[in-house]
Amino acid sequence: MSRSHLFSLRPGHAIREACVQEPYSPRRFAKDVMAGITVGIIAIPLAMALAIASGVAPQYGLYTAIIAGVVIALTGGSRYSISGPTAAFVVILYPIAQEYGLGGLLLATVMSGVLLLIMAVMRLGRFIEYIPEPVTLGFTGGIAVVIATLQVKDLFGLPIAAMPEHYWGKLAALVQAAPSLDAMSTLVAGVTLAIMLLWPRLKTPVPPHLPAVIVGSVLALWLNSQGASIDTIGSRFSYLLPDGTSGSGIPPFLPEFILPWQRAGADGSPLAVSWNLIQALIPAAFAIAMLGAIESLLCAVVLDGMTGKRHSANSELLGQGLANIIAPFFGGITATAALARSAANYRAGAESPVSAIVHSLVVVLALVALAGVLSYMPMPAMAALLLIVAWNMSEAPKAVHLLKTAPRGDLVVFLTCFSLTVALDMVIAITTGVLLAAVLFMREMAQMTRVTDISSNQRVTQANLPAGWQVFKINGPLFFAAAERIFGELAALSKNARGFILYMDGVTLLDAGGLSALNKLLAACKRDGTRIIIADLQYQPLRALARAGVAPVNGVSQFTPTLADALVQAGEH
Repeated sequence: MSRSHLFSLRPGHAIREACVQEPYSPRRFAKDVMAGITVGIIAIPLAMALAIASGVAPQYGLYTAIIAGVVIALTGGSRYSISGPTAAFVVILYPIAQEYGLGGLLLATVMSGVLLLIMAVMRLGRFIEYIPEPVTLGFTGGIAVVIATLQVKDLFGLPIAAMPEHYWGKLAALVQAAPSLDAMSTLVAGVTLAIMLLWPRLKTPVPPHLPAVIVGSVLALWLNSQGASIDTIGSRFSYLLPDGTSGSGIPPFLPEFILPWQRAGADGSPLAVSWNLIQALIPAAFAIAMLGAIESLLCAVVLDGMTGKRHSANSELLGQGLANIIAPFFGGITATAALARSAANYRAGAESPVSAIVHSLVVVLALVALAGVLSYMPMPAMAALLLIVAWNMSEAPKAVHLLKTAPRGDLVVFLTCFSLTVALDMVIAITTGVLLAAVLFMREMAQMTRVTDISSNQRVTQANLPAGWQVFKINGPLFFAAAERIFGELAALSKNARGFILYMDGVTLLDAGGLSALNKLLAACKRDGTRIIIADLQYQPLRALARAGVAPVNGVSQFTPTLADALVQAGEH
C-alpha cells in the first residue's frame, strides 16, 4: 500500500483540511459553538424519535448522537457533517430489533462498521457515484412510505400491541384498528403537525419542530391532567436503577460501556452469540453498511455543493466505520451523516467539525439535566415529527419531476426500487435497481453501436477503391452486448466482397466479448479468402488487441494507423 494511500485514510481529514486552509481562531471557535448548540437542540427530539421508530428505547438515540457524533467529527472526511441516527435506517433496524432485540441490533451495527472500514481501505468511496438517481430516489421514497406507515399507530393512538412484520400486514392491522382511534392523541398530533407546517412562514431562525414539540407536550400534559390517556415517553418506556428499582422515561445517566452481545435479546435475556446468529445478521449488516455509505457520502456531496468545499470520500467511510464499531459498546445504534442536521449546521455558521463535537455535548447536557422533562414528550407529537422527516427524505418534488420527464428505462428503475422497498426489502430493492439500471444502460449503449457502409463516401471514392472492396465504419463501444450483432451485420454486408476496410476510429471500447466476435470474423475471412484491413484503432481497442495477441495474418488481415493508409493498401491488393 502506497504512502499516499495510507495518508488518504488517516482519521481527521476534515479537521486537518479546515486547519490547513485557515488558522483556527477564537472567532471561528465561537461560531462553531453557536452552530453546535443550535444543531444539538435540533438533534435531541429527532434522536429520540428515530430510536423509537427503530424499535428501541429513546435514550439509545441520544447515546448514538453523543458517541457517533464525536467519533465521526474526529475521524470523518466532511467538515460540516452532523452524524447520528437517521430516518433511512428505520426500515432496516426495526425488523432487526423485533427479531433479535437490542443486543442483535448493536451486534449488526458493529458488523456493519467493520464492512465500512473494509470499504474505506479498498477505496470504494467514489463508487457510490455509480448508483443511478432513479435507484436512490426509489428506495428513499419507499423508505419514507414505510416510516410514515409506522407512525399512523401513534398519530391516532391506535391500540395495536405489535405491528406485523410485512408491509401489507401493517396496513391490514391499521385498518382493523382504525375504529378505535383516540381523539385526544389525534388532536395532539394534529396541533404538532400544523405548527410544523405553518411555522416556516414566520421566517424565524428557530427550527419548526422545536415549538411544535413543546406545544404538543404542553397540550398533552394538560389533556392528561383532564383525564385523557395520551402515551408519552415516560408512560411507554422505563429503565432499571442500580438499586434494582425502576424509573420511567429516560435514565439521566451517561451511556455505560457494555459489550453489545451482553445486551438483551428479543426475549429480554442477554444475547447468546453464535456463528448461526452472526450468519443470520450478515445480510442486515451489509444493508446497514451500504445504506450508511450511500447516506453519508450523498450528504457530503450535497454539503460540497452548498459550501464549495471538497470532502474525502474514503476518510468519511473510515469515520463512519469507526463510529459504528465504537458506538454500540455504549448503547449507540446505527449512525450516519444526517443531511437535515448537517445543512442546519452549515447555515448556523459552522466552521469546522468542532461544531459536531459541541452538538454532542449539548445532547449530553440534555440527557443528564433534562431527562425528566424529556419524558413528558407525547408519542403522537413524536410521530408527527417523524411524518415530516419522512416527507422531507422522500424528495417527492424531485420524484414527481422524474416521473414527468425521465426516459422510460429510468421510470422502470424508479418504480421497481420504490415497490420492492415498500413490499419486500431495501437490500433487494437496491440490488435489483442497480442491476436493472445496468442492464437498461447496456441495452441503450448497445443500440448506439452501429456499422455503416461508407464505400460511397467522398473520401473513399476519391481514393479509387478497387472493385469488390467495401469500407465499413463502426461507431460506439464494441462490448459483449453489441459485438455479436455488429459483426453479424458486418458479415452479412460483406458476404460478396473480395475484401473490406474496417474503419474503427469511432470505437472507444473493445472488451472480451468484442474480441471474441472480432476473432470469429477474422476466422471467417480466412476461411472465405476475404481480405480485411482494420484502420485507425483508438488506444483502448489497440491495447486490448495487443494483450490478446491478435496480430496481422499474411494474406488475410492487416492493421493501418489511418483510413488513408488503409485505402492505399487496398489499392495495392
